[in-house]
Amino acid sequence: MRTNKHIYIVVMLLIAGIALTSFFGINAGPIQIKGMKDIRFGIDIRGGVEAVFEPADLDRVPTENELELARVIMETRMDAQNILDREITIDKNTGHIIIRFPWKSGETDFNPQKAIAELGETARLTFRDPQGNVLVEGKDVKESKVQLDSKTNMPIVTLKFNEEGAEAFADATEKLVGQSISIYMDETLISAPHVKQKITGGDSYISNIESAEEAKSLSDKINSGALPFSLISKNHSIITPTMGSGALDVMIKAGIIAFAAVCIFMVSYYKLLGVVACFALLLQISVQMLALSIPQVTLTLTGIAGIILSIGMGVDANVIIYERIREELNQGKTLGYSIDTGYSKAFSAVFDGNITTIAASVIMMIFGTGSMLSFGYTLMVGCILNFVSGVTTSRIITKSMSMNEVFMKKSLYGMKVKEAK
Repeated sequence: MRTNKHIYIVVMLLIAGIALTSFFGINAGPIQIKGMKDIRFGIDIRGGVEAVFEPADLDRVPTENELELARVIMETRMDAQNILDREITIDKNTGHIIIRFPWKSGETDFNPQKAIAELGETARLTFRDPQGNVLVEGKDVKESKVQLDSKTNMPIVTLKFNEEGAEAFADATEKLVGQSISIYMDETLISAPHVKQKITGGDSYISNIESAEEAKSLSDKINSGALPFSLISKNHSIITPTMGSGALDVMIKAGIIAFAAVCIFMVSYYKLLGVVACFALLLQISVQMLALSIPQVTLTLTGIAGIILSIGMGVDANVIIYERIREELNQGKTLGYSIDTGYSKAFSAVFDGNITTIAASVIMMIFGTGSMLSFGYTLMVGCILNFVSGVTTSRIITKSMSMNEVFMKKSLYGMKVKEAK
């Protein structure tokens, strides 16, 4: 890999810029990037809301299957909003659904009703003919997604029905060829696509949508309307942080002290390589924060554990690489050869450790729910960043610095003065 001897300055400045962005964010007109202060923290760290929902238009207690379907749909909706720290329980006796979720980032008035509104509409979705007769119900919609039309490159909303819904939708579209089929959220018309032909098989799509935002809004409404009945919030209450109101400040202070301690150890033991390691770790932490703040992924206590574990693996990767470099230097090899060989020989060990952890994280995210998703997400992002910051970026900086005369002394790379001569 060819490296310019001054590129390390550019990379270090870039890392400093990313660190400042992750801490403060960017708020400059059309460019909006959320920073650390905008991270959405879990119930355990910042508290949240508990809301009790009940069927709005049902004169009986919902069946267990209906309640379970409603719970799954609510979980899917909250996952789509990256609200990972939540609890959804159902009361079979009363037909109530109890939902606990954290405050939104930037929430300052702590208004439960405003927070509940974030969950979206909990109304009933129906497909109707021009006379208002219900032809297909929202509970028969398995899934709705936003995709791009391969011919027009315009956004479309795809619909997938269950077996019963596919049959009802085929009958409905057969009757309405050349007309519109109206999609209602309760009594509000949200879309009226034109039916060109009878649609069988349970797959359909809605076209002629002007923007991706409009398509996503429609898709979200259809997914939320797949509830078997309308839901209204019966009552709500505020949840205090389970770790205490001062836990967040304590964790921030602990994180800063821990980072400083690691940097002091690395610099004192590995000298110049330790400085490079500090920049690599700063890059890893900064990008991890951005990966949480920009998509608004909920950060819970378990998520913080994922960050700490991945940072520990990042430090371990640096130690493995630097020990390899020192071994080569101790054998009398040149500085450039030792750096290249050290990174090459250590890569397999770093790769094995991180790739297996990434695989475990993905499995946790596929099969896990709630705070386990937060842990899996932060751990996966951190391990991926180990390859970017701990291996690639640190190698560019180290190699570039070693090409400058002022950084060519082997004693700067952790060798004893006698050995370095």
